[in-house]
Amino acid sequence: MRNYSRQREIILEVIKNTKTHPTAEEICKLVKEIEPKISRSTLYRNLKLLVEGNVIKKLTMPYGSDRFDYIHNPHNHIVCERCKKTVDFEYDFYEKDLARKIKEETGIETNLDCITINGICEDCKLKNKI
Repeated sequence: MRNYSRQREIILEVIKNTKTHPTAEEICKLVKEIEPKISRSTLYRNLKLLVEGNVIKKLTMPYGSDRFDYIHNPHNHIVCERCKKTVDFEYDFYEKDLARKIKEETGIETNLDCITINGICEDCKLKNKI
């Protein structure tokens, strides 16, 4: 990665300390509380550098904004279909077997470094009961 940047360090610390897999907009809001003068373009440029340097992961969501994750150990995600909250979970899907099965059925070769499952979180379930 390029030279040290105080702004990049602040962005990285925000991501490390946020367990909600924040979007770029959420990161921007949190970073501006620490460094109010940081520009949106600086934030996006540094997110790109952190992703390219494999310091953080960009989670491309099937709908909604991309999210960012600092955790490097193998894990998967579950996303609330309503509020888009993204939560980590660990489970061994036997990726090689799953990739082989998908290839056999669809002809598509997959990159199974992370599996994302959709559901509805407890908070959203409670909101609908009211």
